[in-house]
Amino acid sequence: MNQNEPQQNAFVPADDAIARHREELKKRFPLPPPAKKSNPRSLTTLSVVITMLGVVCALLWLDPSYQSEQFGSAIGEQQVIQLADGSRITLDAASRLNVSWHLRSRRVELQAGQAFFSVTPALYRPFLTTAGSTQIKVVGTRYNVSRYQNDVRVTVEEGKVDVRGHAANIRLTAGDQVLVHNGRLGKPTQVDAAAFAAWKEGRLVFDRTPLREVLAVIQRYQSNPIVMHDSSLEELPVSGTFDSAHLDRMLALLPKIIPLDLTTDSQGTLRLQRRAAKNK
Repeated sequence: MNQNEPQQNAFVPADDAIARHREELKKRFPLPPPAKKSNPRSLTTLSVVITMLGVVCALLWLDPSYQSEQFGSAIGEQQVIQLADGSRITLDAASRLNVSWHLRSRRVELQAGQAFFSVTPALYRPFLTTAGSTQIKVVGTRYNVSRYQNDVRVTVEEGKVDVRGHAANIRLTAGDQVLVHNGRLGKPTQVDAAAFAAWKEGRLVFDRTPLREVLAVIQRYQSNPIVMHDSSLEELPVSGTFDSAHLDRMLALLPKIIPLDLTTDSQGTLRLQRRAAKNK
């Protein structure tokens, strides 16, 4: 070899070596599989489903109303209300209530007067009745609720109801009655529940009922106002059965039962006052 001829370079660039053995290297050192691309439509659908589930759960928790109905009766008039679920409400004279339908419950607010409830059972949709600060919860039963100012009287004819006041609750069964005064539960007593609800058949039954309540009942059946001038008469007990169509007879009997005098002024207002003691 001529020493003056340039020698051939034995160095081979790395890139050329890798290119020459690329396939062999791929076999020995395989690349990781490419990441799967997310499907935008699938993510959108999943988000919508999650959102809808959240909305449904929130609605069930809040139990919103989707329909409401208002009912009222005139003085001396009774009204029978047939609800869509088969329940029936008999509304006493001069009484008002609101019925609202919720996702998880059926609700009635007795705003004034008296009503008798015959509730169709619905295990997962209880029937809630409110009267002022008193709440009555039932599944299926028959019961009477009367409201006078801050007093609410609950009487059960059939089944069971839970009555709640401000800070306590009590369960009543057939024949039980409780008076709730200003949201405070009284002691339950046993009564003739059918007799107490006899007003539906035109009979007013009082069993040592305070005079103030008796007058409130009478006022629902006649338009002429009744005024009691002596507050000491309010708690006097009245007992007896009277015909709601002839309350004038009942009023005429009152002075024979309790010590009071009745007078009617020129405007037709009936005025009650304690009977004056006779001088000996």
